[in-house]
Amino acid sequence: MDEIDRTIVNLLRTDGRTSYAELARRVGLTAPSVQDRVVKLERNGVIAGYKAVIDSEAIGLGITALIGIIPDNSADHLDICERLRAIPQIESCYFLAGVECYQLKVRVPKMADLEQLIHRVGAIPGVAQTRTTITLSTKWEDRPQPIPEDGDLDGVG
Repeated sequence: MDEIDRTIVNLLRTDGRTSYAELARRVGLTAPSVQDRVVKLERNGVIAGYKAVIDSEAIGLGITALIGIIPDNSADHLDICERLRAIPQIESCYFLAGVECYQLKVRVPKMADLEQLIHRVGAIPGVAQTRTTITLSTKWEDRPQPIPEDGDLDGVG
């Protein structure tokens, strides 16, 4: 991955709808050359996909919470993960080092929905305890970091 690839990735992380022509203008190449590079970055897994960023409150999901899961000693982590994946209100699931093995980011319309979700998660076999933190507001999220220059990412580029 060279400097041009890093620039392309950083531009796409900021706005995934940037045209090949605009990317080309910004990096000093032709649009077909940029397209070839983007395809290669996609093929090599550097660019894993594209998505629209939605205002959760605007679509009725005004409550965001973080739920930590403390498993019991007999927990089947593969089963827990499968059951969590089946719950659509869970946006993100992180496996952690420490007492809490999982951290979930969830979004729901109302407090009653959050209460039901906490009970549903707590009822999963192997879950001993949950700890929930309700966010008051989101100052920012999903902020892209610059790609380190020394990271050769398996020779992509």
